[in-house]
Amino acid sequence: MKHPIPDHNPMRGQYRAVAAEQPRHFALSVADGVATITLNRPERKNPLTFDSYAELRDWFLGLQRATDIKAVVVTGAGGNFCSGGDVHEIIGPLTKMTMPELLAFTRMTGALVSAMRACPQPIVAALDGVCAGAGAMMALASDLRLGTPAATVAFLFTRVGLAGADMGACALLPRMIGQGRASELLFTGRAMTAQEGNAWGFFNALHESEALLPAAHKLASQLAQGPTFAHGMTKTMLHQEWAMTLDQAIEAEAQAQAICMQTQDFRRAYEAFASKQRPVFEGD
Repeated sequence: MKHPIPDHNPMRGQYRAVAAEQPRHFALSVADGVATITLNRPERKNPLTFDSYAELRDWFLGLQRATDIKAVVVTGAGGNFCSGGDVHEIIGPLTKMTMPELLAFTRMTGALVSAMRACPQPIVAALDGVCAGAGAMMALASDLRLGTPAATVAFLFTRVGLAGADMGACALLPRMIGQGRASELLFTGRAMTAQEGNAWGFFNALHESEALLPAAHKLASQLAQGPTFAHGMTKTMLHQEWAMTLDQAIEAEAQAQAICMQTQDFRRAYEAFASKQRPVFEGD
């Protein structure tokens, strides 16, 4: 992502390209400003481990300072998105931990959602097959979700004796699909079908499996070619205005828009319109 901090600014050193830094616990590819994260343990339906939770959290945190990523696609290998936390590698060890250790773990998993919401880049989740538990929360923490007719989404925390309140589920899911529907899914742990998710607003669109990833990349590329500083502002406002009154939101948006009006992208858009050209945004 190109930041509005020029190369000669003394703060520029904290910003860096991240594409060359290959992660250990998931696959990463970057093309034309779009990063694709692939959860790649297909033999187990791509479950998360302690290490992959932490690495994903740190990677999304790093996007706040990335100079080369403008949009993100998150997907899974082998026809499934993510089956949640690995039963043997996570749930088993959790039963033997002390309360301070357990709290450190639950705070780490929640920090992944916080990092996804805090990064300025739009995140497109491409969901096929199983999307459960922590995988469902990663999908929910994304900005846009594309699915297939075979996709099922389950917040199955109660199935393992836990509360449906996990990683921000009770805050995010009701805002997405409504309080009543969210309550049903979080209490019962049942899977939401693709058709339900599409009708309830969880999915932005459904595609056949072979068309899912191309559609996600097309959408992410369109976002990457847009005014990325303004996209980051939009994401910030969508997140912050949950806790605002209407008057507070109107004032916050007035300030946000005034800031965006100072960008070169705003000037480029006007000049392109005046000359009947398509604007080429650069994110500054």
